[in-house]
Amino acid sequence: MNRGRRNRRKWYLAVIAAGVLFLAVMVPLTTVLYRQKKETEARIAAREYIQSEKNGHSRSGVMEYQGKTYRRSSYVKAILCMGVDRQGPMTDSTTATQGGQADGVFVLAQDTTRNTLKILMIPRDTMTEITLTDLSGNVLGTDIQHLTLAYAYGDGREESCERMAEAVSRLLGGLEMDHYLAADTDVIAMLNDAVGGVTVTIPISGMEERDPAFVKGETVTLHGDQAEAFVRYRDISQSHSAITRMAQQQQYITQYFAALKKKSAKDSQIVVEIFDMIADHMVTDMGKEEYLKIAMDALNTGDLGADNFYTIPGETVTTEVYDEFYADTEALMPMILDLFYREVP
Repeated sequence: MNRGRRNRRKWYLAVIAAGVLFLAVMVPLTTVLYRQKKETEARIAAREYIQSEKNGHSRSGVMEYQGKTYRRSSYVKAILCMGVDRQGPMTDSTTATQGGQADGVFVLAQDTTRNTLKILMIPRDTMTEITLTDLSGNVLGTDIQHLTLAYAYGDGREESCERMAEAVSRLLGGLEMDHYLAADTDVIAMLNDAVGGVTVTIPISGMEERDPAFVKGETVTLHGDQAEAFVRYRDISQSHSAITRMAQQQQYITQYFAALKKKSAKDSQIVVEIFDMIADHMVTDMGKEEYLKIAMDALNTGDLGADNFYTIPGETVTTEVYDEFYADTEALMPMILDLFYREVP
């Protein structure tokens, strides 16, 4: 009798152990499979979006959307602006993959009739079609990769900017970029100190690890390297920290132009002086009068606020290696139309 009970007990324990082992294996496996499924769905959606945009837009700047026709506004310019994670002057070309990545990506909607600006912020980890090259710069084709890498597959100067412009245009439904401007990380401190420092409020905990003054809730006037530390700080141990960091960048841009406006009231030549100072640290296809006009329009916009900023909507996906962001097509298209197009009666 005791032997029978012992056998049944062993059998029960064996069943329980098998169940625990099954759960230990299947739960993580199910989680991985679900994540892979979501990643696959997101990639398929991205490819379908890109293909539909290629088929649905013409080079004439006319767009059909939900039964209505829209035409590109001739007086609203699309200016691609990039902050490149590269130090030192950008006067020399580099080999492919050595010119840095586009760490910050923005498209300015410059209304040349109202002399105002709006800013479309694009997550650097956005997955879209980019041009790939080998180390010698030979084009290998295109693939859906992180937008930030499009800059790296170039010469670190004009070619890199053009690759980024192509990728952003694909992402934004075929919207052609009118101009581009890229600047290296050295520019941040230079711009910051030229206006006497920029005052911000520290938005999150953990930033004090980068600078003791960066305590959440504290108001700090940034000087020197503090500006770059604030703009670029993110906790890389957290998923999608590059996206959450965009709130810091929006605050800094807002406060920077407030400081620039205050400075320009005392020094009418400050904008010209700033661009002369950073000339070797930027790459642009604009003439001096064109990028000075953008700066002056920014000053004429008034106090930059939430209404001046747009952020591409979408879904975040965390893979085993990288963060990925996929644009929400349905939410994105009305935003693009609002910024750069007008409805044709």
